[in-house]
Amino acid sequence: MNSDETTSPGLELRAVFGYASDRGLRREQNEDSLIAADPVFAVADGMGGHEAGEVASSICVRTLGDAPFVGEHLPEVGPDELTALLREADSRIREATGGRAGTTLTGAVLVSGAGIPCWLVFNVGDSRTYRLTGGQLQQITVDHSEVQELVDMGQITPDEALVHPRRHVVTRALGTGTDTEADYWLIPVEPGDRLLVCSDGLTGEVSDGQLQQILSTVANPQDACASMVQAALRSGGRDNVTVLVVDIEAADDGSEPVAAGVPGAEPQPAAVHPEQ
Repeated sequence: MNSDETTSPGLELRAVFGYASDRGLRREQNEDSLIAADPVFAVADGMGGHEAGEVASSICVRTLGDAPFVGEHLPEVGPDELTALLREADSRIREATGGRAGTTLTGAVLVSGAGIPCWLVFNVGDSRTYRLTGGQLQQITVDHSEVQELVDMGQITPDEALVHPRRHVVTRALGTGTDTEADYWLIPVEPGDRLLVCSDGLTGEVSDGQLQQILSTVANPQDACASMVQAALRSGGRDNVTVLVVDIEAADDGSEPVAAGVPGAEPQPAAVHPEQ
């Protein structure tokens, strides 16, 4: 677990974040990975069992960490640049695992969109990105899963999807299968916004209502992450659970970026494969 902050001096915005990850109560290993390195915030949930899923998710976030815009404030980055990165991650995972493992990926890059700060949100699979704004929690991403397709067709309800026997079957992933394309959303950033990026180990155990309650009442992002992980464990902890919370605040100074608690340091991934 950790917390940190980065600033965007020119636009007087500051991103303050926390993260937490837990193996859960039933899994032998933690196959989730994450990256929190200005301007990239993302969670990857590895699939494949044993060490293969861990390899896939770690390769994925390391590829994001190698991006030329990591450490750059509000880069002019769009879906094309991210698509190229994700294709590179897909290729690296397949080479390393022989196609026997894959990973979901979701998160956001803090970018300059038409001259204003925006979240460029991306998603492959069933990990999720939410935004809390005006006290309301909004799910930005749409799951790439069999149960989501059934919900979209009206064959099951969202509540039924939570307990459906095929709720963990994803229809898109990096490193395995034939569909690896990401979906993208460009959302203007407002001071006071809170972004939640998480693996399905959280959303499979904790309702959106519970998530909204925690995010609305626990001010510190690190404490909010810890509270959500504990909520998932109390609900059964059937899967690895990884949570990343990013708050956008108005900065009142022109301080340089801060990474890993070292003023002026070059931003690096805050975590690649978190401890249990």
